[in-house]
Amino acid sequence: MYKLIDGKKIAAEIRIDLKRKVEEFKNKFNREIGLAVVLVGNNSASQVYVRNKIKACEEVGIKSYAYYLPEEIDEKSLSQLILELVDNSDIHGILVQLPLPKHINAENILSLIPASKDVDGFSAENIGKLCMNEDCLVACTPNGVMKMLEYENIQTKGKKAVVVGRSNIVGKPMALLLLNSDATVTVCHSKTENLKEECKKADILVAAIGKAKFITEDMVKEGAVVIDVGMNRDENGKLCGDVDFEKVKDKCSYITPVPGGVGPMTITMLMYNAYMAADKT
Repeated sequence: MYKLIDGKKIAAEIRIDLKRKVEEFKNKFNREIGLAVVLVGNNSASQVYVRNKIKACEEVGIKSYAYYLPEEIDEKSLSQLILELVDNSDIHGILVQLPLPKHINAENILSLIPASKDVDGFSAENIGKLCMNEDCLVACTPNGVMKMLEYENIQTKGKKAVVVGRSNIVGKPMALLLLNSDATVTVCHSKTENLKEECKKADILVAAIGKAKFITEDMVKEGAVVIDVGMNRDENGKLCGDVDFEKVKDKCSYITPVPGGVGPMTITMLMYNAYMAADKT
C-alpha cells in the first residue's frame, strides 16, 4: 500500500514556521524582508505564478515589490531595472519570471542578479556552490523535493536515486542535492539507452521531463519512492504529471500527486530562500 506525500500539508507547515522566523527577523532588525518580482509581457501562466508568489509573500509576512513591464521593453531598460533592484538594500531577493520575450536574452538578465539575491538559485555561483556542497541558495523545486523526503523520513543515504531530466532548473540541481545527501545518483535524459531498465533500478525515482504520464508501471521498481515534478495536461485537458499516477501508485511505497505534490513546495521554498537571503545580509 502506497503513501501519498501531501505537498500542500508539508508546505503549510513550513510556511507557519517561516512566518514565525520572518516576524523574528522584523523584530530583531526593525526592517522587512523584501522580494522583488519582475514580470515582462502578458503570458497568462506567468501572471498566475506571479500572483501566487505575491500571495505567498503576504501569507508569511514578506514585502513584495511587483514590477509589471510591457512585452516590448528592450533589454537595456530591463537590465537597468534589475541593476537598480540589486542596489536597493530594502530588496533581499530578485525573481525574474520566465520565460522572457524572445527579443530579450534571459541569460544576460539573470546574470545581473548577484548570488546573494538569487532566490531562484539559478546563478552559476549558486549552482557551483551546490556542486561543492557549500551553503547557498538552492533552486526551489529540487529543494522542495528534499524537504518532502525529509518530512516523510525517507532515507537517501546509500539509496539508488534516478532523476529523469537534466534541466538546469530541476534535473541537475536535483541530482546534486541527492548526491550531497549520500544517494547514488543516475541522471537519465532523452539520449539515455535502456531508460526503462535504468528507472527500474531506482529506490527513489524523480520524474522531471515535462511529458504527460511518461513514467509507466513497467518503469518502476516495487516499493520505490516516486516524486513527480511534472505539470502537464492530458488528452482531456486535465492537469497531470510526468508519472501515470493511477497505474504506478500501487507499485510505490511513497508517491507525490499532481496537483498537490511538488507544486506547493516550489513557491514555499522561494519564500524560504527570500528569508535566507535576508538572514545572510
